[in-house]
Amino acid sequence: MITLIFTDYTDQRFSEILKIILDYLYFSYLIHLMRKVLEALTKKRIGVIMGGWSSEREISLRSGKNVYQSLKRQGFNTVRIDIGRNFDEQIRQAKIDIAFVILHGKPGEDGTIQGFLELLNIPYTGSDVIASAIGMDKITTKRLFEYAKIPTPPYLFIPKDGSITESVKFAKKKIGFPMILKPRAEGSSVGCAIIDSPTMLLKEVVKAQREFGDIFLEKFFDGTITTVGIIGQRVLPILELVPKKQRFYDFKAKYTKGETEFIIPARLPKKLYTKVQTLALKAHNIIGAKGFSRVDLVVYKNKPYFLEVNTLPGMTELSDLPAQAKHIGISYDKLVLEILKSAIE
Repeated sequence: MITLIFTDYTDQRFSEILKIILDYLYFSYLIHLMRKVLEALTKKRIGVIMGGWSSEREISLRSGKNVYQSLKRQGFNTVRIDIGRNFDEQIRQAKIDIAFVILHGKPGEDGTIQGFLELLNIPYTGSDVIASAIGMDKITTKRLFEYAKIPTPPYLFIPKDGSITESVKFAKKKIGFPMILKPRAEGSSVGCAIIDSPTMLLKEVVKAQREFGDIFLEKFFDGTITTVGIIGQRVLPILELVPKKQRFYDFKAKYTKGETEFIIPARLPKKLYTKVQTLALKAHNIIGAKGFSRVDLVVYKNKPYFLEVNTLPGMTELSDLPAQAKHIGISYDKLVLEILKSAIE
């Protein structure tokens, strides 16, 4: 928006008319640029990269199917690529101009695919290699939160070769019960478990370290579960998530219809609501996220505790980001288009 101030001009009406004209020209220019971007995109072959072999494969396929159908509806030349471990050959053979990455978990959410696409000089949606790797690594993310003074729950990192006995002993003092166990680099709450007792703690740590390697224990706050979507630098309304049966927002609560109540906007005091949105954008930026993300947190006793930044949030019919966008009039198709544009911006 162009604003002109005429301090010495006597005809205020003329100033207002001139401002309207300049604003019109400015918005006309933006519309012209948007049309040029769309024209450029419609000439490209877009590959929706989905699937993979992580524990979130099925969710990725659901997200990918929805994105693919949306791009087809909007008239784009689109192809689906359900990648396997020979993804290098699959992507080369697809002969795509732009990649719409909608993989969840490894190798799409940790920067692997992004690095390969950069080697091929293929533009892609969303965050780059570094931001993707950081977002997937919950320990590095939490350390950045601490550096940036973004509140996060107390935690204890237990590396794959770390002493379980010493870790369990220290966790009881530093964190206390209840606590939640999480793998360092998984998504969709895979491998997470709430721990209420010393006996359960030892058992779950042994099991998780064997299965996932690097893990961590985090203070569990039984508060208001919330999430904040980011598109570009635009902060979406805060979504409150109320699992109907599960104790926390686990895999079943996320991807089973009817298991979770969505409340938009979240029931937070106005001042706290604004603070959460500000900190969410800060979290998005501190890891270097681009295009879009979803920032998860819990609010306990009117204090927010940030958990992680999802650089490739779900795009299924039950996913959080589309629900938040819809609340302010951004349709699924428009959301997909905004994400697609991040590949060439």
